Amino acid sequence: MPLLEPDPEALRPGTARAPAPDRVTDGSAAGTPEPLRSELTALLGADKVLWKISDLVRYASDASPYRFLPRVVLVPEDLDDVSAILSYAHGKGREVVFRAAGTSLNGQAQGEDILVDVRRHWTGVEVLDDGARARIRPGTTILRANTTLARYGRLLGPDPASAVACTVGGVVANNASGMTAGTTRNSYRTLASLTFVLPSGTVVDTADPAADEELAHAEPQLCAGLLALKAEIEADEELTARIRAKFAIKNTNGYRLDAFLDGATPVRILRGLMVGSEGTFGFIAETVFDTLPLDRRITSALLFFPSLTAAAAAVPRFNEAGAIAVELMDGNTLRASVSVKGVPADWAALPRETAALLVEFRAPDEAGQEAFEVAAAEVMRGLDLVVPAASVTNAFTRDAGTIAGYWKARKAFVTAVGGSRPSGTTLITEDFAVPPDRLADACEALLELQSRHGFDAAVAGHAAHGNLHFLLAFDAARPGDVERYDAFMQEFCALVVDRFDGSLKAEHATGRNIAPFLEREWGPRATELMWRTKQVIDPVGVLAPRIVLDRDPRAHLRGLKTIPKVEAVADPCIECGFCEPTCPSGDLTTTPRQRIVLRREMMRQADGSPVEAGLLDAYGYDAVDTCAGDSTCKLACPVGIDTGAMMKGFRHLRHTPREERIAALTAKNFRVVEASARLAVAAGDAIGERGGDRLLESVTRLARRAVRPDLVPEWLPQLPGRAARKLPRTARVGASAVYYPACVNRIFAGPEAGSAAGPPGTSLAEALVAVSERAGKPVWIPEDVAGTCCATIWHSKGYDAGNRIMANRIVEAAWGWTAGGTLPLVVDASSCTLGIAEEVVPYLTEDNRALHRELTVVDSLVWAADELLAELTVSRRTGSAVVHPTCSMEHLGDTEQLRVLAEACADEVTVPDDAGCCAFAGDRGMLHKELTDTATAKEAAEVNSRTYDAYLSANRMCEIGMERATGHPYRSALIELERATRPPGR
Repeated sequence: MPLLEPDPEALRPGTARAPAPDRVTDGSAAGTPEPLRSELTALLGADKVLWKISDLVRYASDASPYRFLPRVVLVPEDLDDVSAILSYAHGKGREVVFRAAGTSLNGQAQGEDILVDVRRHWTGVEVLDDGARARIRPGTTILRANTTLARYGRLLGPDPASAVACTVGGVVANNASGMTAGTTRNSYRTLASLTFVLPSGTVVDTADPAADEELAHAEPQLCAGLLALKAEIEADEELTARIRAKFAIKNTNGYRLDAFLDGATPVRILRGLMVGSEGTFGFIAETVFDTLPLDRRITSALLFFPSLTAAAAAVPRFNEAGAIAVELMDGNTLRASVSVKGVPADWAALPRETAALLVEFRAPDEAGQEAFEVAAAEVMRGLDLVVPAASVTNAFTRDAGTIAGYWKARKAFVTAVGGSRPSGTTLITEDFAVPPDRLADACEALLELQSRHGFDAAVAGHAAHGNLHFLLAFDAARPGDVERYDAFMQEFCALVVDRFDGSLKAEHATGRNIAPFLEREWGPRATELMWRTKQVIDPVGVLAPRIVLDRDPRAHLRGLKTIPKVEAVADPCIECGFCEPTCPSGDLTTTPRQRIVLRREMMRQADGSPVEAGLLDAYGYDAVDTCAGDSTCKLACPVGIDTGAMMKGFRHLRHTPREERIAALTAKNFRVVEASARLAVAAGDAIGERGGDRLLESVTRLARRAVRPDLVPEWLPQLPGRAARKLPRTARVGASAVYYPACVNRIFAGPEAGSAAGPPGTSLAEALVAVSERAGKPVWIPEDVAGTCCATIWHSKGYDAGNRIMANRIVEAAWGWTAGGTLPLVVDASSCTLGIAEEVVPYLTEDNRALHRELTVVDSLVWAADELLAELTVSRRTGSAVVHPTCSMEHLGDTEQLRVLAEACADEVTVPDDAGCCAFAGDRGMLHKELTDTATAKEAAEVNSRTYDAYLSANRMCEIGMERATGHPYRSALIELERATRPPGR
């Protein structure tokens, strides 16, 4: 064990607590039992079998109110692995559930035996026919697919609110639709073909002309059974009419029985049945979609009404006018959405009865847009609108920023309302559909039902399609609350079916909470046909039992999860999973959601239980050490949960008093530390030249093993040499801004200056001074910057005392340099800009907070793009450039300036679709290089698919991380700007 290995006990929850009724039992503490673990390891390899108790717990939760612990989690890489898993399960009598994003709201992504992660190795988009079609792998998010298709002026039909996180495979398996898809743009209508694996292991590609012949040979009984069911359904005119009527409105409850009417052959029938089958018929390995035009001319309005029923009554008029989306939000939803950044604060005081419609028209050209606007104005003349807050305009707009804000508020329905629920309560998300002309009546009836059962109303939905969503919060640990939920569900199902002949699930799919009510909606005849269809396709019941079909009338009450209170920053989490695609450690250890899920399980456990011990033992590395701390999860979370901050807090808890004192000492004496670091880099360079990088790598690895991997960085060949000891000479008189070179740029040289292969180049400091001078806005570098820092070094590691010392020092110094804030402070590393502008604030004294409010902190790229570029003359351009936006730039909202600078310097600029946090995170890429390797893998593959003339970013450590990932030297866009604007002949 390393000398300074942290004690896992430091993270043990210190609160007095009783064991929760749904806690993981002690019998599961050892993880996957034998012989299951060894058999699957022999079948797939150890790296594809996750068996520790921490692995099982982190996969036990999804976005639903349910929680089931799998026996094992498998991570297949290809079709051979999937077929092997299914064959194993078939032979051993085991059950399999497939899980991708885990954003499903009804427990479809949970299993009690073998759970298969089909997200990690199953991403990719291939554009076909100039964008008219797209081949997409199941682990690809809808947002990622649409990002690629946007270049071709196309997009996918399904557009669920969770597009940032939900995957194509899950969307197809649930037939999730969204704001605009309705019944005509969903997966069932826009899928060109599918490749899937049947429970037997047989692979079917519906686009293959020989698919039916091959299937008949491989699965003759299945083919005969499907054709027999087709004939039986078609012979029953009443049933046929009923099926057509059920799918005339949005409906994802049960199986797509219309597949038997629409498909002429077994393969075509299966193609239809797979859509909305929730993983019960097979694994969707690949999809080919017919894409739709991306109409870029958009006009939208957020219109406020005195009541929900008044808003609902206006929906048909906007439908007739051609609106592509009409979204409904009630007063509770509007008020809760103020927790979302950018939503007007005065919505918090909206009257309870207020409701709003988000109405959007999309057109391919100006003429079409104008025609829609005329139609919208005509509808508006007959509406009784209200202005319950000063920010309300009740006007249509073309402004993209305003429209994006409307949609941000709407898409945050589940997370914003769920995040504001009482602490400790479980969240149920229901959706249903009624004929659109019955929407107003349905709203009124739903509100009455919620009120009568003691639930706060929170309603939103795709009003254009008669599709409503609502939330219920209750304490699953209280039997009385569970029974209240059950009573509500019984009446709710009767209301939707008997009064409105609606769909109990419009787009969220049946799942565990509606499975017991399937027959209530479909009747015994159609329901029995669904059971028989399942028997034909999966005769031994390998796939996803109890998720669509369940004869237990109380199945919706089984597995409800309690939500124990955890750290305040994470307590509002509803485990939606929106944070996961942005997390750099997701493919290595854990995601933000999983970090919270694991912490909640610790709180369910009795103090000192074997399960708690197992979770604590793994949590240090899996959650705390391998968190990049970049907090991009905060940006992805609709309610701004910062799991990175929670991990930094845990790092602080693990520090000994001695470690905190040493960290504070380094802050007090940072001038000496900085000089020593520059000498160490120079020494490392010299040793590397003599003995090679392998010698340094070996020495640092030994030190890491002896001391602690999270304290001793590993030498990387990509590390540059030391920076020049002296900074460029500048004058205070006449300066337009104060230039603060970050300590990382005072220690490490730029890529050219630090390369033994090339001549010394222009440093970042020289570049910024030069371009500012050329633009007539010179900058001044204070003589006493040495020994100061943005405090991120201490902040990222949870050293609170050192953080406090340096945070106050830099603010006091900056206030003096800038003459009390009269000049802007330009910072040349995006992470340091974020640190000084925002992250230091909680650690400042009251006096220094007042000083900080006077400062204007500007990132150097923003300074160049907004203040210098218009005054510069570009005399030489490079051919192509690829840029890496840093996560700090995402927080600051500066990514567009990086693109602007790159476009000034290069004829062609590419921002990779898979660009994300590189996870180098200061020195974390040297402490845990496997984290950066994993985080950058997809972006690096995309970058290396071709060559570029320039590789640009905005932070030296991120540039080192991307160079390590791609093999290409990244440099600051400011260095490229200096080269591009250098006068001819120089």
